[in-house]
Amino acid sequence: KRQLMKKIISVTMFAALSFVATAQAGDADQKALSAEGKKIFMEFGKTLKGHLKGELKSGGPVAAIDVCNKVAPSVAAELSKKHGVTLSRTSLKLRNPENAPDAWEKGVLLKFEERKAAGESIKKMAYSEIVTENGKQVFRMMAALPTAKKPCLACHGGELKPAVANKIDSLYPKDEARGYKAGDIRGAFTLKKML
Repeated sequence: KRQLMKKIISVTMFAALSFVATAQAGDADQKALSAEGKKIFMEFGKTLKGHLKGELKSGGPVAAIDVCNKVAPSVAAELSKKHGVTLSRTSLKLRNPENAPDAWEKGVLLKFEERKAAGESIKKMAYSEIVTENGKQVFRMMAALPTAKKPCLACHGGELKPAVANKIDSLYPKDEARGYKAGDIRGAFTLKKML
């Protein structure tokens, strides 16, 4: 009996230690993946910002709408291929219905709003998690996008110039992405990576 108990205890302890080691390895993996995701988001943001600034300078807000409409999806596709991820944008108030959040993304966006209400800065607000989807492990990450006074409010504010409103209406008849104020969460970058 004593021998059997010793065996059970040693097996139990081994299993517990293995679980702890696996959890620590998982944490390290997630940290590395989060660091990689952060770099991808920075590259995405910097690229989009460059295109937006260029269009705003040359053609104003009406021309800049094309950056979000045409350039952003192609940049997202290019970076997705480059980094082996699926990269996109999403929001609780959609302009493009193709960017609708899935259940996980919607939950994170709602948590971002709670975090903002608790006083957390939007600029560094991010969340990552390793989840199981269809029996496979997937790394998921989101980073909140703050609404800046310029250039965001020219196309997402409460009072849009008629030419801007007309262009948005023609491209996005079901647009909900207006009425933002500086400092609001406009939406988020979102990333998935199959593990």
